[in-house]
Amino acid sequence: MAPLFDTHCHLDEHRYPGELDQVILRAKEAGVARMTAIGAAGDLDTARHAIRLAEQYDFIFASVGFHPHEASLVTDETLAELASLASHPRVVAIGEAGLDYHYDYSPREQQARIFEAQLDLARSLKKPIVIHNRTSDEDCMRILKSARAHEVGGVVHCFTSSWELASLALDLGFYLGFTGIVSFKNGENVREVLAKTPRDRIVVETDSPFLAPLPYRGQRNEPARVREVASWVEKALGEEPGAMTEQIWKNAHALYRIPLPA
Repeated sequence: MAPLFDTHCHLDEHRYPGELDQVILRAKEAGVARMTAIGAAGDLDTARHAIRLAEQYDFIFASVGFHPHEASLVTDETLAELASLASHPRVVAIGEAGLDYHYDYSPREQQARIFEAQLDLARSLKKPIVIHNRTSDEDCMRILKSARAHEVGGVVHCFTSSWELASLALDLGFYLGFTGIVSFKNGENVREVLAKTPRDRIVVETDSPFLAPLPYRGQRNEPARVREVASWVEKALGEEPGAMTEQIWKNAHALYRIPLPA
């Protein structure tokens, strides 16, 4: 079974109460040979947990940051602490960080400030950034251009936005992350963007426990189902099953600047 890399999953204990070990085991059994645990919330407990998982399992890596939903909770002190955590050798990226104007749980000005601060941190550490963007394309593009995001690189995760944002992100050296939405009936826009995306800039993710692909839509998602996501990506591109597995595997390592296993 060809290996896959779930580039974005949330593995907090409370999301899989009492069975996180089994969830990780099922992923390994499904050929998910590597995954990145996203440690991003309003405090740093989630970041610390992601790092502990990455220390415990050699096939798990961590990304740490502040999610835009909780940007209003972030202080200068917690930003400084994030910088310390982000220096850990098992941390391969900053984020997910960005903007979310769908829910507006935090004031937009604060979302922008914390997003820009994390882009600065990524630049200083020479690590990629994982971007969250929802119904905020215009401001996201403005910040990416003004904050010299091309010096950082990274991925726009769970891509559901316009081709205009996709094109800018690609020009800046970013990857695009595709989830189970590629299988949804209302995911036509995502499939259209996917079709235009260079094959060497496509990565797949589950965003577990969210966005389970068909035929599991509505159920709790988990990293094992990244194989279904990859299959739906291939189907949308008119490829034979398994035709893109090696490319997607290589892309994920290039995104996170991790050496391919020998």
